[in-house]
Amino acid sequence: QVQLVESGGGSVQAGGSLRLSCAASGYSSSRYCMGWFRQAPGKEREGVATIATGGVITDYADSVKGRFTISRDNAKNMVYLQMNSLNPEDTAMYYCATNLRGGCWSLSPAGFPYWGQGTQVTVSS
Repeated sequence: QVQLVESGGGSVQAGGSLRLSCAASGYSSSRYCMGWFRQAPGKEREGVATIATGGVITDYADSVKGRFTISRDNAKNMVYLQMNSLNPEDTAMYYCATNLRGGCWSLSPAGFPYWGQGTQVTVSS
C-alpha cells in the first residue's frame, strides 16, 4: 500500500534553512503528483508546493515562492522540500502527500488522499 515517510524537520532560527525529505514506497511514485503541505496549530492544513511526475512542473503557495524549492528523485522514490529564509510563520507540521494522479492541478489538500505522518518544523525569531 502507499506509504510516505517524512524526515528532516527540526528547530532553526529565523533566516535559517532546512531540507525535508519524503520517502515513498508501496506504489510507483514516479508516475504521480507529489506535494508538501503544512498545518500550524489552530490553522487549517494548507498546500505549500506540488511537483508533477517529470519534476518540471511545480507550483508554490505565494507565501513560500522564492524561498522554498520542491524537487524529486524518481530513481530513489524521494521528494524533497528545500526551505530557505525561514521565518516564524513557517512553523508547522509538514506533510508529504500524493494524489495518485499524473497531474497536480491544485494546492488544495482536499485533492490528496494519501499522507505521511508529518515532520515538525519550528522556526524561532
